Amino acid sequence: MKKIELVKQEHNVTIGDDCGDIEPNVTEDSLFIENGEVIGFYIADLAKYSEKASKLAHLANNELRSKRVPKSVMKRSSGFDNPENDVSQYSTILGSCLPKPHLGRTYATRSSVHNVESAKNFVKAMYLLCREAEEIIKELAPTIYEEQKKLIEETVPEKWRFGRLFTSSISNYNIPANFHIDHANIKGCCNVIIAKKNNATGGHTTVPDYGATVNSCDNSMLVYPAWRNIHGVTPIIPTSKDGYRNTPVSYTHLTLPTILLV
Repeated sequence: MKKIELVKQEHNVTIGDDCGDIEPNVTEDSLFIENGEVIGFYIADLAKYSEKASKLAHLANNELRSKRVPKSVMKRSSGFDNPENDVSQYSTILGSCLPKPHLGRTYATRSSVHNVESAKNFVKAMYLLCREAEEIIKELAPTIYEEQKKLIEETVPEKWRFGRLFTSSISNYNIPANFHIDHANIKGCCNVIIAKKNNATGGHTTVPDYGATVNSCDNSMLVYPAWRNIHGVTPIIPTSKDGYRNTPVSYTHLTLPTILLV
């Protein structure tokens, strides 16, 4: 596996800036190293490391795209002449959810999707995919695995975990992102970003601190500490009416342990 030494560079990007259409320059399996420490990695094809993970990603993607799974839905223009071809954008959260006082919920809870009978296959596939991703982390970046496992075990009760290393998962379907930092993540923990993609371009994760843009190709997996740097997701452009990019993201909530101790 290639080793990429990450070197900080100057840039003018600030939080909230639009993320333009940037071509990826990280396209092959790579370990990311900063100051001698492995802080993440990228693999272009899950199947190379785990056929089971690849099959689970395929299953979870198909279930998400079905009517069996509840979603938070939005739409944007596709650029095609027919409005019926407008791009569907939606997301589904699993695992632990933070309080939402503005919606009248002042307590942490488990995602309601877990209780939807028609979504059972999706929930199971996503959970098992998370566990398989953890095994890949354990193999390729054992220090990340052990340190994150220790952090989670020390701060998050087992009932609020999603897998061994995470509290939650969100599937983002056709959703790019302006430049931001994931301040709500536990420092010292990485996110796992798996991509399922068909007839679409873009959706690459770009980190201006390092001048790095990671290829979001179908069946790829990115392990990255999203609390560490400003980053964004480039525009997702369907090349046909059925084009999409779906990314199941496993992550940790920074404030969840504090809430649970109240």
